[in-house]
Amino acid sequence: MKRQSFNDSGHAHFLTFSCYRRRQLLTDDAVRLFFVQNLDAARIKDGFKIWAYVMMPEHVHLLIHSSQGYNIPEILRHIKEPFTKQVVTHWRKTDPARLRQLRVRFGQRDIHRFWQPGGGFDRNLFDMEKVRRTIEYIEFNPVRRGLAREPMEWLWSSATARTGSADGPISIDEIQFEDSSAEERAYKP
Repeated sequence: MKRQSFNDSGHAHFLTFSCYRRRQLLTDDAVRLFFVQNLDAARIKDGFKIWAYVMMPEHVHLLIHSSQGYNIPEILRHIKEPFTKQVVTHWRKTDPARLRQLRVRFGQRDIHRFWQPGGGFDRNLFDMEKVRRTIEYIEFNPVRRGLAREPMEWLWSSATARTGSADGPISIDEIQFEDSSAEERAYKP
């Protein structure tokens, strides 16, 4: 049975989406920068907050929150579609062989598929304890995979920005739940 997610105001969403056939397509810094640019543009367009993120070689984890009306499939489309177009244009010029790996037949035409079809994983989070555990899971992902010794070593994560030791490639927003205590509303792991 598919897990149900809700677009209710005030919920945080833990999102995971993977590259097509779990290929390691997020290894080039130029491509990673395209992703954070499109993530930031979607944040502005759709009015959500970014509480945590990590870009792994073959998938992305995001923890986002919106206190206004929103639609997760639309947010994902606003992140993924312009990013994919940007990567296709970039690889058409710089790495046509890599681009051929992404070509798939869709109806009567060929398309380039950067992301695995479907919405990925989406879990609603309702309380600060779940938010804390999810941030830890997200930011320790590179450590568990052996890509870094500690979360702050992985540039493509919110861990560096959260500690204040350096700016990451995209800023994160202060974590605030409307229905939390003052201490929880100002939570910074």
